[in-house]
Amino acid sequence: MPRILLVEDDLDVRLVMEHTLIDGGYKVDATGTVLDGCKLLESRSYDLVLADGRMSDGTGIELADKARARGTPALIVTGYAFQLPKDDLNRFEVLLKPVRAPELLQAVERVLQAENT
Repeated sequence: MPRILLVEDDLDVRLVMEHTLIDGGYKVDATGTVLDGCKLLESRSYDLVLADGRMSDGTGIELADKARARGTPALIVTGYAFQLPKDDLNRFEVLLKPVRAPELLQAVERVLQAENT
């Protein structure tokens, strides 16, 4: 069962995403800050990092870059795509909020499959 690190600063959104992923058959570690996400990423192996684009202490892009350096793929989910640098957005798959559960699960599977090909 793939393990996902979910980093989302909005508690309500994080809980919905976490339950969607768990219901989709994934193990999930969830947190609300880039700092805590980095700590988890350093302490455990993940199959995917799923991060909010913009958080109070940084961006999901920062976390995604750290994940990629460890060989872990990343998916960015954001409502602020147009406020993030285009070059950053081109490096990762991006979903725009609000995202529906089926779209989230399809994107997660797509990124995981791309990593395994």
